[in-house]
Amino acid sequence: MDRDNVQFIGQSTAFLDAVERASRAAPLNRPVLVVGERGTGKELIAERLHRLSARWDGPLVTINCAALPETLIEAELFGHEAGAFTGATRAREGRFEEADGGTLFLDELGTLSMGAQERLLRAVEYGEVTRIGSSRPIRVDVRIVAATNEHLPHMVDKGRFRADLLDRLCFEVITLPPLRVREGDIEVLCEYYGRKMAAELGWDGWPGFGEVATRALENHLWPGNVRELRNVVERAVYRWSDPAQPVDYIQFDPFDSPWRGGLAASAPAQVQADNQNSVAEPRFATDTSSAADVTDFREATEKFEKAVLEQALAKCRYNQRQTAKALNLSYDQLRHTLKKHDLLG
Repeated sequence: MDRDNVQFIGQSTAFLDAVERASRAAPLNRPVLVVGERGTGKELIAERLHRLSARWDGPLVTINCAALPETLIEAELFGHEAGAFTGATRAREGRFEEADGGTLFLDELGTLSMGAQERLLRAVEYGEVTRIGSSRPIRVDVRIVAATNEHLPHMVDKGRFRADLLDRLCFEVITLPPLRVREGDIEVLCEYYGRKMAAELGWDGWPGFGEVATRALENHLWPGNVRELRNVVERAVYRWSDPAQPVDYIQFDPFDSPWRGGLAASAPAQVQADNQNSVAEPRFATDTSSAADVTDFREATEKFEKAVLEQALAKCRYNQRQTAKALNLSYDQLRHTLKKHDLLG
């Protein structure tokens, strides 16, 4: 992991509650599932769970389950003996053996094949792994932390994920809030990454963001969450030519260009300070397009409704009765709507 990124920056209740839950689960020798959209910091939570556990001085081994083809993922996880398959010229221990005495972080868990899931279940249940091409089980002492942006219960219903494996892995489920519901954190994160980039560029000081840029940053819905925000802020700072003046030029889409031949021109996702009357258009629902770009009314309104529910839940610390009151709904109406959008926890 990038040690430069192992920091938790934020002050919103929704974010701090998730970090606190991770801190409480860390000392327990139990598996933990970390759920969240891309860019919300699932890797950082995994590292926190490891560093605050009794295994802190043991290995933290990470594997991205989506990065390897199905034919290789089992060999990567469980190892193989020489001659087990074409190209296996020598024996190799798998990630489970490498993580013995420590933590194994399985990123993108939902992409595991059913065969790999079956072998993983045995490893979790019995503390044993068997290398491909071997019949001798090997004892391992490994804590599992897994991450996904998939809704695993739905995958179980569709026959794409083993129910018994999910039962073993969900002792604790930590759901990370998306940036769009982390009230007050966008400003904090923009300042942090802006200052950091200014220092890297050798600026004498940090002039901050101008009014137009600040408005644009606050109005954007950040589908890529903190990872996207960092890129946007750092790009804005390094492109700014006058370190003495507040940064006031933001481009959200680095691919946006009037010279994209053969592609439909999209509305420029940038704001300039010299146009003082310009106001960044708020993004519609959870998409980055504006309302004028909507082509499916029902889908767009569904996304907007879900975004409203997510924000209200976060502000009310996921207390459903308080959320219902805040939205002027009955408790039953709220529960029905949450179920409709798969937001029932």
